[in-house]
Amino acid sequence: MSGDQKHQVVFLPSGKRGYFDSGTPLLEAGRSLGVDIDSVCGGRGICGRCQVDIVEGQFDKFGIKSAASALTPISENEKRFDQRRGLKPGRRLSCHTRILEDVVIDVPSTSQVHRQVIVKTADDRKIEMDPAIRLHYVSVEEPDMHNPTGDFERLSAALKDQWGLGDLECDLRTLQKLQKCLREGDWKVTVAIHRELRITEIWPGFHDKAYGIAVDVGSTTIALHLCDLSAGAVVASAGMMNPQIRYGEDLMSRVSYVMMNPGGDEALTQTVRQGINELLADVCDQADVNPDTILNGVMVGNPIMHHLLLGIDPTELGGAPFALSTNSGLTLWASEIDLNSNPDGRVYFLPCIAGHVGADTTAVILSEAPHLQEKITLIVDVGTNAELVLGNRDKLLAASSPTGPAFEGAQIACGQRATAGAIERVRIDPVTKIARFKVIGSDLWSDEEGFEEETRLSGVTGICGSGIIEALAEMYLAGILTEDGIIDGRHAGTCSLIEPVDRTFAYVLVPNQQNPIRIYQTDVRAIQLAKAALYAGAKLLMDRLGVTEVDRVLLTGAFGSHIDTRYAMILGMIPDCDLEEVKAVGNAAGNGARIALLNQTARDEAEQLVRRVEKVETAVEPAFQQYFVDAMALPHKRDPFPHLRKVMALPEPAPKASDDPAGGRRRRRNRRSQSLTG
Repeated sequence: MSGDQKHQVVFLPSGKRGYFDSGTPLLEAGRSLGVDIDSVCGGRGICGRCQVDIVEGQFDKFGIKSAASALTPISENEKRFDQRRGLKPGRRLSCHTRILEDVVIDVPSTSQVHRQVIVKTADDRKIEMDPAIRLHYVSVEEPDMHNPTGDFERLSAALKDQWGLGDLECDLRTLQKLQKCLREGDWKVTVAIHRELRITEIWPGFHDKAYGIAVDVGSTTIALHLCDLSAGAVVASAGMMNPQIRYGEDLMSRVSYVMMNPGGDEALTQTVRQGINELLADVCDQADVNPDTILNGVMVGNPIMHHLLLGIDPTELGGAPFALSTNSGLTLWASEIDLNSNPDGRVYFLPCIAGHVGADTTAVILSEAPHLQEKITLIVDVGTNAELVLGNRDKLLAASSPTGPAFEGAQIACGQRATAGAIERVRIDPVTKIARFKVIGSDLWSDEEGFEEETRLSGVTGICGSGIIEALAEMYLAGILTEDGIIDGRHAGTCSLIEPVDRTFAYVLVPNQQNPIRIYQTDVRAIQLAKAALYAGAKLLMDRLGVTEVDRVLLTGAFGSHIDTRYAMILGMIPDCDLEEVKAVGNAAGNGARIALLNQTARDEAEQLVRRVEKVETAVEPAFQQYFVDAMALPHKRDPFPHLRKVMALPEPAPKASDDPAGGRRRRRNRRSQSLTG
């Protein structure tokens, strides 16, 4: 159908409009105006991604009265698609709907190439869909005796003619099956193209599903998300303890294993790759997805995990100057890292920032976007080696702080990983000193009816990281723990829960079981050391930025997600801040990996961001030691924490010895009787 009369077409929500001949397909009209309409099949009515709605009514702004009659009746192709996959009432396939009169058309978000998806973060970031892998369905001219052009050259010509894609390269494995696919598909094939540069997969006929994975490789845990690259949705997720833990709980112990054992780096590399492949198999089973349709991946991790996953010996990261093999972003074939997905799938490694600030921190910055904010933001990724980012749109700083594994329950006498039976929440009565608690696997507090029955199988087995944080903060609020972090033995005579242990004391958190759970003085010291290192690192960044306080604090990481932010501040893990502006934001590194998976521009943004971030090396900063010593106190020896004191009554500091000589002598005698061990 054709005609000489031109009709005005307005596309919403973009507002783009133009005049077109009668009989022009809506998809063609929209594309000529640069309207964002999706399509895999190239207008053949197969994929259904180009669906649009007719907006009916009088539009004085455009001088249009829009009605369904302004378009051709529903075509046979649309009827077949409706029978096969379903069309919402009033919705049309723009590739098979032609213009008859002036009309207003709405392009729903599901039909937009660059539609937005929500990535759950502190601010629920909207991410524009622009994946690195795109699918294109094409019809290829058949060969004949008079045209000896090769099959790949004719495929390339078809892609240029039908999709405007030129100068494409092709992977060898794809080239090896090209001829078979063309003939099986009757010269119609679907190709996957990476960043509009390279053909990485081919299928006979029409194919409209491609998947990607976003992987956060932490020293303690690995998290993997399987995403639909057309919709942006996470279709399955899985996680596991990093199997490298058997070689050492913290990063330096794994580096030490590599240094002391020839071939140790290969063993650690193989172990982490096997773990990722187990998770990959898990998510594919969950979503009923063929691994061959996983065509893209994004990996993030700290520098040592980054190097080991790549098969790079991390020894140089074990000592100053902590030299990285590379801090640039990398794009590899999946087969190069033994990934059990499509072997020609591309895997992108986000860039690292410095020797102890890795690609996971880059992903956190992508996720939480401090570089786009006016507020001064402190981001703390709490783990065995805490990473800190401070700044706003004007400047970003980063540092790492060696907190050790105490926050995750290690080095704690009754500590354990966050598994069923572990205490995760604690409240202590300030008068009786009796604790009530919650354990993982139960929604009941220990003093509620039904608790014992609900925890009968798992029992109360220990205390995890979030539990030890709350226990120490509650002990401080209840007067069991002094501001110096000493379990106060003066209560031992009146409270059976305070027990003498050698020259110190312990607090009995759970007394009524075969193996009571106690908090020892050495446990307190381990947490003090960890939190002081964290706080001192934050203070150094604040000094370098020239600020005395921060506007907001974000806690991230597997452990940071479970910390009650109020208790983190009571303990003095983080600087004073309005508690309304202190949030736990979950696995921000995993979110950042997903952002880079769904939006290829975010990868380029990450490459630019790492060049902007200024690294502060805490180990060589002269002020670090003094900041560390001051931060050993609860919540801090010098900093007053005014925001915290507005909402919570903290114990008053004990009077100084110079103010009360007699009291000073008493305290010195008391300290001698309670001297710390370790």
